[in-house]
Amino acid sequence: MVGVFYNWKIMYQLIFFCILLLSPVLAVSQDRDGGLSRGSVPEVVIRPGRGESPRYPEDTVIGELGRGSASEASFFYANSIGTGFLSGRLDHPALTSIDRLILESYFSALRAISPLSFRIGGGREEADGAVSFLIRFIGRDQGITGELYIRYVTRQIEGEDGAPRSAGSWVFEDLLLDEAARVETANQENNNRNDFYPYERLY
Repeated sequence: MVGVFYNWKIMYQLIFFCILLLSPVLAVSQDRDGGLSRGSVPEVVIRPGRGESPRYPEDTVIGELGRGSASEASFFYANSIGTGFLSGRLDHPALTSIDRLILESYFSALRAISPLSFRIGGGREEADGAVSFLIRFIGRDQGITGELYIRYVTRQIEGEDGAPRSAGSWVFEDLLLDEAARVETANQENNNRNDFYPYERLY
């Protein structure tokens, strides 16, 4: 009986010793406010301050990604267009409003780089009411940068009660593409320039 008590006593001492060893590690893993630490990244960088807009990732060629000053609806539609081009399908639902010959010319340009992904950002409303986004299609070795134009179009339709009413939808307007460039070359050239947003938009 004494031996069993002695063994339990040793086990409790070991557990207590382990807790003492782990206490500094647990203390370091929390920040001053009691939240979990994110390593060397300060909380002020991760979370926007009061009245500050969310921070989006940035592309080395087209700058800040995200909707910019454009609306959420336009950004959603622009992304669906980008997804349609990335699919490589002429019959993609997002591309049905584009003239077939024009659509084939876009796909012909993009096939040269075999795009694997795309990035979109810098949304803004143009003077004529269209909304433009910078877009960059990225392949394994090459990329193509351009500017996508979309527009919200309203039309009169007949309601269920027979009275006319307005209905609107986003439509594709234009896609201006630059020449294909090697991905690492474009990144290096833009990293060597002084301005942070190196891509020059068309006006």
